[in-house]
Amino acid sequence: MTRRKIKLLDSDDLRKQLDSYYQAASQETCARFGRDLVEHLIELTGFKVGQEPDVEAGWAVSQACLVGQARMHDVRQAGFKIHALVASDYAIKLINLAYPDDLAAVQKERQWQLAWWQDKTDDDRA
Repeated sequence: MTRRKIKLLDSDDLRKQLDSYYQAASQETCARFGRDLVEHLIELTGFKVGQEPDVEAGWAVSQACLVGQARMHDVRQAGFKIHALVASDYAIKLINLAYPDDLAAVQKERQWQLAWWQDKTDDDRA
């Protein structure tokens, strides 16, 4: 299993399942997961688009990557060296902050993440 980079309350069995998807995923699939995870977290937290310039810049580069229009320099500048699994861990960290010591909330978020991978990658894993 990929080593966790941050300390957080988590559901290890669900994270292991996610790890198996990440290991088999293409870079494009990981980028699509990152995009959809951000949209999900924006909806979950009520974050307003345009509120944070660094987030907006990163979002623009991510969108350009998905259509093959970003240069590697742009990607590095936006900080997209983080693997999709690390991004999912940071989503769990956000849940830990919003719902302290609430394993059910963590599991709900991990279930959303698993459902995304199952829905988007079933054809890739067959």
